[in-house]
Amino acid sequence: MRITRVETCGLRGATPEGGWSNELRPDDVVHTLVAVHTDDGVVGVGSAFTSEDLVRAAVDLLRPHLLGQDPVEVERIVETLHQSAFWMGRGGALTHATSAIDIALWDVAGQVLGQPVGRLLGGRHRERVRPYASVLMDEVGPMTENLTALVQEGFTAFKIGWWKFGRVDTALDERTVAAARAAVGDRLLAVDVGGSEAFFPGDLAWAKRTARMLADHDVAWFEEPLSPDDLEGFAELRSASPVPISGGEVLTRRQSFAPYLQRRAFDIVQPDTTKGGGLSESRRIGWQAQDLGIRLVPHGWNTGIGLAADLHLSSALVATDLVEHKTGSAYVDDLVREGWHLDAEGFLRIPTRPGLGVTLAADALQRYGTRPAFAQPAA
Repeated sequence: MRITRVETCGLRGATPEGGWSNELRPDDVVHTLVAVHTDDGVVGVGSAFTSEDLVRAAVDLLRPHLLGQDPVEVERIVETLHQSAFWMGRGGALTHATSAIDIALWDVAGQVLGQPVGRLLGGRHRERVRPYASVLMDEVGPMTENLTALVQEGFTAFKIGWWKFGRVDTALDERTVAAARAAVGDRLLAVDVGGSEAFFPGDLAWAKRTARMLADHDVAWFEEPLSPDDLEGFAELRSASPVPISGGEVLTRRQSFAPYLQRRAFDIVQPDTTKGGGLSESRRIGWQAQDLGIRLVPHGWNTGIGLAADLHLSSALVATDLVEHKTGSAYVDDLVREGWHLDAEGFLRIPTRPGLGVTLAADALQRYGTRPAFAQPAA
């Protein structure tokens, strides 16, 4: 079996707000699917948190290292892509595109070998995982209405993030967290300040004060409280904070995570599998973290394909018992034919079919895909 073709498909028309300074519009393409085709007709699909223009350009550059290769040799191929990218965008667009290619290759390998991806990644420590509903902060009324509705849907864990938190005053910060806590009751509640937003104003002193306030509201973790580049700040904050500190969603490649893990800058490390290098890199980061007593909870503001990948990752890592679920996103809810269904205890089942175990929904591709015939096997 050989790789014969690699294609891309951006998603537009229902792009959710991201909380960014330059806010996303519905037709902005920030999520791109990648399909890897083989001469046996098996097609694997991955997802990248990057615009289609960048992914397509990266695929054009990487294609000579892909065509004609045996797709089952996933990590050899992907490491070749990383090693070949030193001079042409390593860590940026090439790594983001490689993430989607890696996921797609694992999907192919699983289909060919008749196994779910999680088993190929090392085994299934669990058959289901708890998703936390990930929502943007808002004025108290709309935010609590949203959280209350999600409680009624069956979610048992929540994260609120970005908006004005850390950007106005401490009274607004505490009022927002207190309202969210009242809405979700004693269920898990995490807070994401969004320190990777351009020119985020929060500093170490602010983060230390805020961590103490969050502890008063029994917050499960404090996410991205500083600029992603502030390694020493994260290490100092983590040593002083009464609540767990998390971060890492904008880092790429295991080598970039290593200093943060070695300095124990995080209690929870959060690679984004659709940006950081794919399942192969997330698994390696998870192994490093486990040896240091650090949990991995994947960042997952992405698509149904990204969620499927994170579910398989969670099955293969012993301490990864949560996944991020971007609620209200058509790219998550509608993109896969099987859909996502919480069980009576608020868990998602990890797919058991070969590969990622999900199928793209044709009607969703027609509605949101830049290439509606994407991922169709050659006639």
